This record gives sequence, C-alpha cells and structure tokens, in this order.
Amino acid sequence: VQLQAFGGGLVQAGDSLSVSCAVSGRTFSRLAMGWFRQAPGKEREFVAAISWSGRTTDYSDSVKGRFTISRDNAKNTVYLQMNSLKPEDTAVYYCAAGSASWYTGSRVNEYDYWGQGTQVTVSS
Repeated sequence: VQLQAFGGGLVQAGDSLSVSCAVSGRTFSRLAMGWFRQAPGKEREFVAAISWSGRTTDYSDSVKGRFTISRDNAKNTVYLQMNSLKPEDTAVYYCAAGSASWYTGSRVNEYDYWGQGTQVTVSS
C-alpha cells in the first residue's frame, strides 16, 4: 500500500489550506484513514480520522471546528481542509491507513500504512 500526501505549503495565520493523500495498492473503501502531525521536537499527534464510509469522523480538540477530514472513495483520496490556521499548526502532516477495522480513530499504533508527510508552515 502506498500513500502519497500533497498540498502542504507556507501560509499566513488565518489562512486556509487543503492537503490530500492518494492511496494505492489496496481497496481504499476498506481502509480507515487518519491524519497525524509532528512538529519539531514534539511527538506525533493525532489530528483527524474518518471511517470507511466517511460517516464517522473525529478530531483532536486543538483542531476541532477548524479542520475537516473527508474522503472520496471513487478517487482513493482522503482530504484535510484546514481553516483559520495558527502558527501552532505548523508541522509535518502525515496520512495513515488502517486495515483492521472500519474505524481506527486516534489509535496511532493501529494504523498499518503511512505516507511520507507534507510540510505545513503557518507564519504569524
């Protein structure tokens, strides 16, 4: 299974940015998906997760109300729309796929496959 993230970049505080992750090598509609991020000197942290169908989602408290995770099973792609970005959102963003369950949520150790990450930098 290969995951390739796209769409990172440099934006200003308050701006919006969307990152996406294209998945190949496995039936995408049977993969639970998640987004995580890692800032310099910090541990990888959960951002958002979505179930097979897209009907179940969850977010970390730090991004709830600002970020939206979605998926298009016809395009084998998961998205993360980020609004009202803050400097503390600066990190490398990773997409992840879990094959064991319809929904994996924030359980980082239960994700089987990881993308290479895309840098998001928010300037103040």
